[in-house]
Amino acid sequence: MRRPLLLALLFGTIATPASSQITERAGAAPVRIGVVDLFPTLALTNFGIDSNVFLQPDQLDPKRDFTFTVTPATDLRLRLGRSRLTGSVKEDLVYYQTYSSERSVNSHLNALFQVPINRTTLSAGTSFLSTRERPGFEIDVRSQRYETAFNGGVEVRAFPKTFIGVRGERTKIDYDKGQLFLGDSLQYALNRTVTVAALNARYRLTPLTKLMLEASADQERFEFAPVRDSDSSRIAAGVTFAQSALLKGSATVGYRDFRPLSTDLPPYQGLVGHIDLSTVLGPTRVGLVMNRDVQYSYDLAQPYYLQTDATISVAQHVFGPVDVTGRLGLARLDYQNRTTVDALLAPRTDRVRMFGGGLGYRAARRTRVGFNADYYGRRSDRLLREYDGLLIGMSVTYVF
Repeated sequence: MRRPLLLALLFGTIATPASSQITERAGAAPVRIGVVDLFPTLALTNFGIDSNVFLQPDQLDPKRDFTFTVTPATDLRLRLGRSRLTGSVKEDLVYYQTYSSERSVNSHLNALFQVPINRTTLSAGTSFLSTRERPGFEIDVRSQRYETAFNGGVEVRAFPKTFIGVRGERTKIDYDKGQLFLGDSLQYALNRTVTVAALNARYRLTPLTKLMLEASADQERFEFAPVRDSDSSRIAAGVTFAQSALLKGSATVGYRDFRPLSTDLPPYQGLVGHIDLSTVLGPTRVGLVMNRDVQYSYDLAQPYYLQTDATISVAQHVFGPVDVTGRLGLARLDYQNRTTVDALLAPRTDRVRMFGGGLGYRAARRTRVGFNADYYGRRSDRLLREYDGLLIGMSVTYVF
């Protein structure tokens, strides 16, 4: 499951400019332990003040607190003959001085094993997430949840530049028992299993550019609320650029046919996609992240919404070890009513916005210090669902 960059900027990683960690880790020499290559980093982020810890409206007197996050992380790579094992481990240690209920330890683990056999490549992977991060733009409480995923695939090199494959993925999402938001149980509303089966094709247009086409079928089955169950089919086309290319990242745009099994919930047929691109133009790095897809709501009367969000960031090298960063993010949440309550509920659209910037100083070849300030806010048609806040703090990143 992709987490939008705007969400990361709002709720946990705003202190890392677009040009720092990703570039440094990619170019860093590995730490070798036997046949294993490690690429460790250690980051201190958000070392400062959060002016609205609980995302409360002005009428409820928002609470502020001193906070910081320590994040040890490492990517790993292991070669076993022609086979390859890659993965990553990251821990977010989140501290709040006054409001201890907001402290957490968030674990992110993933691994992928690839085995080439002649013209065929077999792959199997897994990921695990244990976190109290907010799950999206809608839910304001930091609720404990677990996400466990398994995936596998087979890809065949059909022609010199063309690859055809199949893949499958199964993800289990579980919220902590007893966690409530606005009186609703998140476990009852959102515990679910997502199953994906897909057929895809890749074409290597150039050594740095690959084209992709994929057709997939999704099933989402809810543990305690089967009235939310849905089936989906989608077709998507995309392009991927290598990290050594002038334009880096990937872009995927497609069409989704989202069909709830409950007859009183309207379906969605339309555009979905994910774009994550960046480029370096001399001393300037520009990044763009965009997402559009269906997301589930905790609210049974409005069980899902169409989320569209975009984030643009610009990092500019000023002189010597000094750089500046600016960022702007917007999100729109268009809620869908059940037909049985359509006449009782007015149409609802929530809007989230964020903008900010930072000043960075490279204290040494592997160390960067930054100072950041970011505004965030939400506007809603619902009473007491609006908020404004400010995060001001510093960061320190060290690449081993």
